[in-house]
Amino acid sequence: MKQMNHLPEVENLRSCTERHYNCAQSLLVPFRDVTGLSREESDRLGNLFGSGMHHGGVCGTITAATMILSLAGFGKETSTAMMREFKEKHGSLQCRDLLAVSARNGIQRKPHCDALVYEITKYLDGVLSTPNIN
Repeated sequence: MKQMNHLPEVENLRSCTERHYNCAQSLLVPFRDVTGLSREESDRLGNLFGSGMHHGGVCGTITAATMILSLAGFGKETSTAMMREFKEKHGSLQCRDLLAVSARNGIQRKPHCDALVYEITKYLDGVLSTPNIN
C-alpha cells in the first residue's frame, strides 16, 4: 500500500476563513479518495456531526474517522482500537468532556479541536497505509 498523507488538505480546511469546516467535515472531505464519496457528499455528510452532533456527544472527529474506516473496509476491531487509544490519551470520546478539559487547561476551542483533527488524520493515514487484515 502507498503511504497516505491527507494532513495538508486537512490543515487547509481547518485554516479556511471563507467558511467553517467542522471537525467531521475536515476529515470526510480530504479522505474522499478513501471513501469514494464526492466532495459535496463528504461535506454534506459531515455537516451535522460537528460539536458532537451539536450537543456535545461523541466527538465529530471520532465519528468521521469511524465512517472513513468503515467505508475503507476496516472492521470493528480497528475502530474499537482507535477509540480505545483516543480515550486513553484524552480521557473521553465526548465532545463536551474534551472541551471542558481543554478549557480548564486554558486552551481555546479552535486550537484544541484542530489538534484532535490533526492527530486523527495522522492516525488514519497510518492505518490506511497498512494492509487491511479485517
